[in-house]
Amino acid sequence: MKKLLQNATMVALLSLPILNFGQAPTLGTAANFVLFSTNGAVSNTGTSHLTGNVGTNNGSSTAFGNVDGVMNDQNGVSAQCAADLLIAYNQLNATVPTFFPAALLGNGQVLNAGVYSIGAATTLNLNLILDGQSNPNAVFIFKIGGPFSANAASKVKLINGAQACNVFWKIEGLVSVASGSHLKGTIIANNSAINMSTGDTLEGRALSTAGAVTINGLLAYTPIGCGSPILTGPAAPNLGGAACYGIFSGNGAVSNTGITYVTGDVGTNVGLATGFNTVNVTGKVHPSPDGSTAQCKTDLLVAYNYINTLSNDIQLLYPAQFGKNLVLTPHTYLLNAATVLTDSLYLNAQGNANAVFVIKINGALSTSTNAKVKLINGAQSKNVYWKIEGAVSINSNSVMRGTIISNNGALASTSTGVLIDGRMLTTNGALSTSASTITAFSIPSYCATLSIADLALENNNVSIYPNPFTSLVNVLINKVSQVKDAELIMYNALGEIVLHKTITKELTTLEMHQYNPGIYFYRVMDNATVIQSGRLISK
Repeated sequence: MKKLLQNATMVALLSLPILNFGQAPTLGTAANFVLFSTNGAVSNTGTSHLTGNVGTNNGSSTAFGNVDGVMNDQNGVSAQCAADLLIAYNQLNATVPTFFPAALLGNGQVLNAGVYSIGAATTLNLNLILDGQSNPNAVFIFKIGGPFSANAASKVKLINGAQACNVFWKIEGLVSVASGSHLKGTIIANNSAINMSTGDTLEGRALSTAGAVTINGLLAYTPIGCGSPILTGPAAPNLGGAACYGIFSGNGAVSNTGITYVTGDVGTNVGLATGFNTVNVTGKVHPSPDGSTAQCKTDLLVAYNYINTLSNDIQLLYPAQFGKNLVLTPHTYLLNAATVLTDSLYLNAQGNANAVFVIKINGALSTSTNAKVKLINGAQSKNVYWKIEGAVSINSNSVMRGTIISNNGALASTSTGVLIDGRMLTTNGALSTSASTITAFSIPSYCATLSIADLALENNNVSIYPNPFTSLVNVLINKVSQVKDAELIMYNALGEIVLHKTITKELTTLEMHQYNPGIYFYRVMDNATVIQSGRLISK
């Protein structure tokens, strides 16, 4: 009978739902800050990448580069954050502990949701694993009654639905994080400083009620989820007839040197468009102004005026330091001077494929060689817009993404190998390209340009179909008597050879399933002579 009762009790316990021990505090406006001190300096050395507001209510924030957030020092926003932070601290302080682990955390330790209390100085070593047990609302609270340190390369890992937005650290002492550590959650240090080192990553927040916050080469970003707002950015402009063009100037010569590939129309409303090989243009080259260019000029001005009147959410304070692996989220950004894009710029849609990015530059834009705009977490080129008040100079082997609208400035891809995943448009100024690839996306059906699905890529000698392709491509030699030993060479967007095939029959079928979706370029050679070139699209 006793054993039967024990078994029944065990079954009852196992049938209970997963409990969410501990209640997440109300952060209020403190949720918008990635770094903050109520009373103390907030300072940086090295190149740090931060998403979220930065500030202090009594002190100053110094030596920060471009921050994907707003700097708030000793203003109304910082005062409100200080008040909300104190409320959150008191709520955490009032939670009732459910577990009392040893002062050494990590070393592969796995913890479930709950309130953990450690009354002394605590160290994190190697891996600490927080298991949400398939409950996205699982809350983890660590109440540490002394200093907290993380050894080099320590990591907090989340599994089974655990979220960084539900992890909280209330620490009654100095927070010191050694290099290469990866932490998760909101850190609230009470009357103590927070120090984070080179190569550290924080998905969460570092907040102090009274103490300096010092970082060096930190990647930190406020967590999403737990009711945080879904960023959508502003409403996209309506390009109208300008959406038909890959390259356009409202007033100025449009010219090209070298082999440039364009998807979309090419033209100008004042002057001539020269140097473009129509074989390499998927669209129409307008060599001189016509009705289409007039409409494009009108619609481009409408789109420009719309973007120009958008209020910026975030001002990036150091235009000369743009890029350098900076991560931006869906917002309207302002750079209030001539801007240099160096290395990489990441656009993070945070999982929202419709999120819009607008980057407004009050000055010229130039890039370093090999500069790249990279899209992550669902970001799409069709949702990226650049408004530049001045000339644009894109250096060799750079990759730009989005619609570029230059106002009253020349626009040029100055060297070879430039890839524009979007459009090059200027309201007034010369536009030049050199051995580049410009691919306008989402060309409306009302455009005179052939849609990509209708491309035949045929001439008197060779037909290549279907295009776009999925798993197979057929190469048909239309005049086999004129072509002896043909070669098909296919290149990726970087100009690298990805296929080199000798074609000796009238009809050759090639398996193409190994190629990722995207645009490829090809040449058909016969006796070292190019007899046809064009583009192939993999779906």
